Amino acid sequence: MDALSDCGTRAVSVIAFIGSVFSPWYAWSGRRNPDNHVCINVVTYGPGGRFCMTDRGQSALRQSPHSLQVGPSSLRWTGRALQIDVDECGAPPHFGRLRGRITLTPAALSHVDMALTPDGAHIWRPFAPVADVEVDLEGARWHGHGYFDANFGIRALEADFAFWTWGRFPTTDGATCFYDATRRDGTELAQAVRFGRDGTARAVAAPPRASLPRSLWAVRRETRCEPGHRPRQALAMLDAPFYTRSAVTTRIGDEDCTGVHEALDLTRFRSPLLKPMLAVRVPRRAGWTFPD
Repeated sequence: MDALSDCGTRAVSVIAFIGSVFSPWYAWSGRRNPDNHVCINVVTYGPGGRFCMTDRGQSALRQSPHSLQVGPSSLRWTGRALQIDVDECGAPPHFGRLRGRITLTPAALSHVDMALTPDGAHIWRPFAPVADVEVDLEGARWHGHGYFDANFGIRALEADFAFWTWGRFPTTDGATCFYDATRRDGTELAQAVRFGRDGTARAVAAPPRASLPRSLWAVRRETRCEPGHRPRQALAMLDAPFYTRSAVTTRIGDEDCTGVHEALDLTRFRSPLLKPMLAVRVPRRAGWTFPD
């Protein structure tokens, strides 16, 4: 899930992994046992922002139909909201613990499944494309808007994709998502979906592609924007050698919309030189014992 504060100066991202696709430890293991590489990645943006991503072993994983727990942090569906309890350690250079709760309340639930490859090896499921979010973390309490989605796959992302961009932009009547990707076989994915506040979804014609300035690590960035307008970065978020996340303002129809945007260079991610760099930011903690 990602969320932006109403004031536009803060944001949070939470990704729960079973088989942590961006973990060097999972890659080095040969990806044989995804349950042995689990993680709840929590990143906060704005004053005092933290990056937390600990690769944990199988003993840290507990699942039920309505909950997922990885070590000290958990996600639980209450029947009307997603409750995320956070207790994580910050990665360098911002050490220290990050504790608190994030509550995401969907306007409605979507039942969309979208295949990202022709054989269905990768699936996108936007469970809650329109949601209210309450953040109560140490040093940060705010309200905002966000979404909750999931990606599922049976192969490594870098095995099938060279590059992708994705964006979710709230609109007056719901939200619009753009999913653009270049697959390694040279084929393209170009999908635009408009979601209503009641959870309905329909494919729509996407505005033309429009470029954004490259990230600090020179990752190429682009999104969709109406002709005669230019997208712009509204809030810098995560910047890595192969990945960038930011709040972007673009034009959809007759609306200026600000939402979360990401660009992922999987050709770069394939480089073995990146794995030792990632290990510094993604420590491995194999052992865990739940208190009785």
